[in-house]
Amino acid sequence: MGKQCASIESNHREFILRQHIFFTASAAARGHVNLSPKDGASLRILGENRVAYLDLTGSGNETAAHLRADGRLTLMFCAFEGAPTILRLYGRGKVLSRGSAEYRELLGAAFDHEESPGARQMVLLEIDRVQTSCGYGVPLFDYAGERRTLKQWAEAKGETGLEEYRLAKNAFSIDGLPTGIAETREADSTQ
Repeated sequence: MGKQCASIESNHREFILRQHIFFTASAAARGHVNLSPKDGASLRILGENRVAYLDLTGSGNETAAHLRADGRLTLMFCAFEGAPTILRLYGRGKVLSRGSAEYRELLGAAFDHEESPGARQMVLLEIDRVQTSCGYGVPLFDYAGERRTLKQWAEAKGETGLEEYRLAKNAFSIDGLPTGIAETREADSTQ
């Protein structure tokens, strides 16, 4: 059954790298809890207690708002094929704004300077607990491939269109919490 560890072990690393999807869960002290699916290819394991993922522009930006307000973040991976397993990474998250020095450094070091169309920011997780559980209730699914819809949408919008969209749709959470998008834009315009 379940097991708790202080860091990512080699068997955890292998499991994580095989997954096509993972989920993020975050919350502030008040308001809605957020749960979002993410593309497994966007995640990088940076060390035994550190992971990051390249976050793409979407219809909301709840995780960024929650990390600014509270910092708690959980990533969950579950096996939809093979042995039944669920793995959770618990810790404190931080948003690296697109274009910031930290973002550029990590983009180079972990992503070979490659940004997916629509890249909005990076999320960095400092892990304090790794937990596995059985996953017996997770159904089996066959992986059919990646959807191109979000990348095509981002490519069609272009950089200016994406910036406008982020300011209109990603600057605040559904509970009215700031995400940092507007502040980043203001800082960029004064430099």
